[in-house]
Amino acid sequence: MNDSQLPQPSLSYEVRQSAMLCHLAAFLGFVFPFGSVVGPLILWQMKKEVSPFIDDQGKEALNFQITVAIAWIVCIVLAFAVIGFFLMTALAIASVVLTIIGAIKANKGIAYRYPLTWRLVK
Repeated sequence: MNDSQLPQPSLSYEVRQSAMLCHLAAFLGFVFPFGSVVGPLILWQMKKEVSPFIDDQGKEALNFQITVAIAWIVCIVLAFAVIGFFLMTALAIASVVLTIIGAIKANKGIAYRYPLTWRLVK
């Protein structure tokens, strides 16, 4: 376990909940077009000044959702070569599972880093 995975003892319940919601806001993409990116973006912008933990986890959630959106575009292009359909399935499952893991870790006060994510928002 590295330092970023250790629980932050000074985090309040509200800070941990807000960080968790930054991750879970990605599920708005099931309801609204681009909701998976817009949801975390709005929550992060509203709460980033409250705590460095919320700022960090909001950026992490947003970066992951941007990476997933780019991967969806690639999968759609590859769908014409049939392999894209298999990649879409894998991407959808990985996105849901990793988002839930990120939310659980944030709720525990542990800074989560998504694998294979471009960190575009610094």
